Amino acid sequence: MLHTFVALVDDKPGVLTRVASLFRRMNINIVSLTVGESEAPDVSRMTIVTEAPDSAAARMRAALYKLEITRDVDEVERNSAVIRELALVKVAAGPGTRSAIFELAEVFKARVVDLAPESIMMELTGSASKVEGLIQVLQESKYEILEISRTGRMAMRRGHHTSRVVKALSDNGRARQAEERRRRK
Repeated sequence: MLHTFVALVDDKPGVLTRVASLFRRMNINIVSLTVGESEAPDVSRMTIVTEAPDSAAARMRAALYKLEITRDVDEVERNSAVIRELALVKVAAGPGTRSAIFELAEVFKARVVDLAPESIMMELTGSASKVEGLIQVLQESKYEILEISRTGRMAMRRGHHTSRVVKALSDNGRARQAEERRRRK
């Protein structure tokens, strides 16, 4: 079963390696991993999608919390979060196929972001199934896909979840500052 974790971690070198190594040690495959800036300074947001039995979810969450670089971890489910993916798809296109590819992009609400004499590049944002649907239709229609680049899933809990995250960041920040003061003495 797929599990989606959103972890707020310190924004410093080596964090990605520590998280990936943790899952490797647990023998759990990472399906997708997306990392970027968060709303707080010096904090990165990681969306980690794993394929693991339900019984392993609590272990994964606890293991993430054990890393000193982790500030907060949340496992999100499809019905309580917005989950999206970004894909860039470059398709071979000559004068005879260009208009059909434009129509296909419109059906999938994809944006054409690059037009070259021999290709068209589309940008598509949506669920993983929407991205896979576009790719499947392109393949079935015998269009030559030249390149595909996908971000992996990104997730954010619906509603007013931010207050808990902000509290965790400030509580964790205060605890870290107190720990730093104790170490200096």
